[in-house]
Amino acid sequence: MAIPKTSKIKPKSRSPIFLLTAAISSIAILYLCSSLISTTGSNTLQIPISRFIDNTKSLHRTDTEKFLYWGNRIDCPGKHCESCEGLGHQESSLRCALEEAIFLHRTFVMPSRMCINPIHNNKGILHHSDNVTSEERWAASSCAMDTLYDLDLISNTVPVILDNSKTYFQVMSTSMKLGSRGVAHVEGVTRFDLKERNHFSKILLINRTANPLSWFMECKDRKNHTSLLLPHSFLPSMASKRLRDAAHKIMALLGDYDAIHVRRGDILKTRKDRFGVERTLHPNLDRDTRPQFILCRIRKWVPQGRMLFIASNEKTPNFFSPLSVRYKVAYSSNYSKILDPIVENNYQLFMIERLILAGAKTYIKTYKETDSDLSLTDDPKKNTKTWQIPVYTKEGC
Repeated sequence: MAIPKTSKIKPKSRSPIFLLTAAISSIAILYLCSSLISTTGSNTLQIPISRFIDNTKSLHRTDTEKFLYWGNRIDCPGKHCESCEGLGHQESSLRCALEEAIFLHRTFVMPSRMCINPIHNNKGILHHSDNVTSEERWAASSCAMDTLYDLDLISNTVPVILDNSKTYFQVMSTSMKLGSRGVAHVEGVTRFDLKERNHFSKILLINRTANPLSWFMECKDRKNHTSLLLPHSFLPSMASKRLRDAAHKIMALLGDYDAIHVRRGDILKTRKDRFGVERTLHPNLDRDTRPQFILCRIRKWVPQGRMLFIASNEKTPNFFSPLSVRYKVAYSSNYSKILDPIVENNYQLFMIERLILAGAKTYIKTYKETDSDLSLTDDPKKNTKTWQIPVYTKEGC
């Protein structure tokens, strides 16, 4: 197609003041652009005041900032690329990556989406219809990371950007101009080597291939307390503002309350041994999380008549109704007017429930995680790999 000719217009004369103002403005714009893409060999990390969350929000970044990338999906590359673990599993891996970013004084490039295990997403459209588009399937099987977490809040502890942000695209563009100082693809290198070797300290972007089993395997040595840079409660407390606001509204309605988290569902799985006897990895859990045994267990911690909030993955209707003989029982489903406009998947629902659980006067967990925790069962949380015969009786209850 021919480009149409335009009539030539004689430019008007400009005053010296106008020309000077235009020149200063041009220089300022050039300086701002150069500050966004320039890099140096220094490994000093400056935490920016504001962070880029969506693709339209502007921010100022420092020219000494360096970055750490583990992959575009949690636990991928690795054996979980084609599968999807639960929220707790993925948070363990994400927390490990964030700890390494802190250790290396680098900004973490966070995956922009988190996959959702179908077992934990009964709100997803995949459970309602098979006649859906690929885009709808992906929307139902994953969610935007910033709908789960407050990236600004996380960045107060460890700076993060999303892998679909303009900032990351700028980082990639700059890395191609830096040659050998642009990107280092590393595999089988410890975080201590990444920190101590001078070569890595000069690299703008470290492209990390984590343990192929799971990201959190890089932090498996939990007995080495010097490697524990973030507590287990860190990510649960970093919920997005919308989720935090919903939790606070429900907590205000609950008033003075206690809470229990009752994990059942998939963790109660059993299998038969060669003699046909049912066995399980948690022999007392099924018993200890039934209403009559819960009543017996929590009696010494929760006085009669108290408001008791229950969070559970038990799907049997009215399963916990027997608890109402002693307590005023409440569930998240009682607050659908608050939750329905906000919650799109069960990960978001569980993040809200975790905030409510943490805000209770007395919080009783399913498993004891620390010595000071109150728990419904004495079974260990960690998988012992020993299949035992389930126990359904208990003296005194």
